[in-house]
Amino acid sequence: MSERAMELLLRRAAVGEALSWSESLDHLLESKAGRLVFEDFLRSEYSEENLLFWLACEDYKRSPSPHKMAATAHRIFAEFVQINIDYLTRKSIRENISEPGLHSFDRAQKLIYALMENDCYPRFLKSDIYQAFLEHSKQQ
Repeated sequence: MSERAMELLLRRAAVGEALSWSESLDHLLESKAGRLVFEDFLRSEYSEENLLFWLACEDYKRSPSPHKMAATAHRIFAEFVQINIDYLTRKSIRENISEPGLHSFDRAQKLIYALMENDCYPRFLKSDIYQAFLEHSKQQ
């Protein structure tokens, strides 16, 4: 997405929507503008791969066919194999990647969600990026 398109999207986000992001990580992730602001924050902390992995897993679960699912599983594994997950979870994915199923990444996705919820998300709520966005939204 271009910077101009992102700016226009963020301008349309209402104050109420931006405030709802502080209610829960789910509220934040359900909002396109929220995801963009959160990703920008994570990028500033060099940890956007957590969100990108979580989003890739969400897309994976919506794969229309087994063939598409297998290709997506291999792409996710290749792209995100070094994310912040434990050895056993990574090993389980590696062992099952030849025949991926709908729930192949569930454990890893839950671990990354918990990491974001307990670590990144609280810092995001206190961040200059979120506070500036709230201020900008109030001025609209």
